[in-house]
Amino acid sequence: MAIADITIIPIGTKTPSVSQYVADIQEILEKRAQEGVITFELTPMSTLIEGELSVVFKVIQELHESIFSEEISRVATNIRIDERRDRDDHSMQNKLASVKRHLSK
Repeated sequence: MAIADITIIPIGTKTPSVSQYVADIQEILEKRAQEGVITFELTPMSTLIEGELSVVFKVIQELHESIFSEEISRVATNIRIDERRDRDDHSMQNKLASVKRHLSK
């Protein structure tokens, strides 16, 4: 299971706000989550996507491509991936639970 932290930046927008683009991306992610291929979480600065690495890459490509339109001809996508192969329970929830266990000591 891989966890990807992604930020997709449309370049050349008419306004400084990109919240509509973020909302459009979240709608795509919701569809993929309903298909059961990924889970995701929106954060204030990025989006986390969890799933099999090959699927995560396909979803990231779909999101990157979705930003291009008549008004947007350049998109920068930052990706950071965390994948563990020594455990079967590597997930966003388990990573948070591990940190919380350390906080309670």
